[in-house]
Amino acid sequence: MSATVTSGLMNAAYISASVLFILSLGGLSSQEKAKRAIWYGIIGMAIAVFATILSPQVTHFGVLVPMILMGAVVGIVVAQRVEMTSMPQLVAALHSFVGLAAVFIGINSELDPPQGLSGAAAVIHQVEILLGVFIGAITFTGSMVAYGKLAGSISSKALALPQRHTLNLVLLALCLVLGVLFLQHVGLWTLLLMTLLAFVIGVHLVMSIGGADMPVVVSMLNSYSGWAAAATGFMLGNDLLIVTGALVGSSGAILSYIMCKAMNRSFLSVILGGFGNTTGPVQAIDGERVAIDEHGVFAALEVAERIVIVPGYGMAVAQAKGVISELTQRLRAQGKDVRFAIHPVAGRLPGHMNVLLAEAKVPYDIVLEMDEINADFPDTDVVIVVGSNDIVNPAAQDDPHSPIAGMPVLEVWKAKQVFVSKRGQGTGYSGVENPLFYKENTRLFYGDAKDSMSALLKVF
Repeated sequence: MSATVTSGLMNAAYISASVLFILSLGGLSSQEKAKRAIWYGIIGMAIAVFATILSPQVTHFGVLVPMILMGAVVGIVVAQRVEMTSMPQLVAALHSFVGLAAVFIGINSELDPPQGLSGAAAVIHQVEILLGVFIGAITFTGSMVAYGKLAGSISSKALALPQRHTLNLVLLALCLVLGVLFLQHVGLWTLLLMTLLAFVIGVHLVMSIGGADMPVVVSMLNSYSGWAAAATGFMLGNDLLIVTGALVGSSGAILSYIMCKAMNRSFLSVILGGFGNTTGPVQAIDGERVAIDEHGVFAALEVAERIVIVPGYGMAVAQAKGVISELTQRLRAQGKDVRFAIHPVAGRLPGHMNVLLAEAKVPYDIVLEMDEINADFPDTDVVIVVGSNDIVNPAAQDDPHSPIAGMPVLEVWKAKQVFVSKRGQGTGYSGVENPLFYKENTRLFYGDAKDSMSALLKVF
């Protein structure tokens, strides 16, 4: 009777957690519901963890409890220390943990298989092991490379090996052969060798993608980690893990598709790797860069009526969001129409800039997405670009040989005047030179974004 009650409570807990996870995902679609949605996710995960720990199948509390406490401490420390500017690479790192967990669980499940499996059930279990280990291995190494690229420890340029797609196909074929041998019980070495090859595939896939497309890669790795978790749930017979993994996997895949569409990229090509490469000589840039100081920017803002601010990763790094918010308040107090233009991948992660602006108390109704505001730039008096580069690069439209060719960008150059707050003369994350800086209606406002904008505020 007690086992039946325990099983019933477990199912109720898992169902409750699943519902909370679904509510959490649904609530993240709007800023007003986002905070409540996060709490749904936290409560759902707490229910899931405690229900699993208290299940009759879980033992060895002497090892489990210290590990949970260690993980909790590490999580708290990381959450307190990591800035929003490092959030993209943190997300990539967390994906790698899920992938590595799937690999360990799969190998352990082969070493210590569940009792009582035979016939078709045993074969299905081994297929689950193969899928979990394969997807988990790709997710692990791919996420680690993505972390390195986002953190700047690995070059953001795409690795273009000769016949790279052929190499991927050969590695995939070898993994398939080893998988068949594993199902025929040739030996554990087949699973381990397939895992090593999958590690290599993960590295090569992400190394072959240029920096401009890394946000899509992070989203895809999010999807991979979900499917790896779902496969792990099948291996362990854990319904909640299956549901949670499917939610993460499907939502990540949908987000990746939306981002690919927004960036004019092929969904299949992103999965296979190889974006961010030049296809020929890039166009030469005519003109020269012209600098301006805070007094010149102030003079232009004084007579401007319609102003658009484009925030980017540089704004986040300089921690200039508060100064930008104050500048916005002063301009609006003068009766000027001030709006923000957000690119889908500004800050190397979807929603990154939206969160930063919300933290700085920028009114959400003046923060517009690229598709909502692009048509308004010809009627805009002044555009202030703060720490953005690739997302305002006209080469995406004008140069078919550019690494970012075809990527939709914010068409700021169509405004009457453009001021670019920029630390130096370097290129953006993708390493692509920006013709915007050389246009006649563009002026470079050099310096740290926070310092430059603070100097501008003092002139008001």
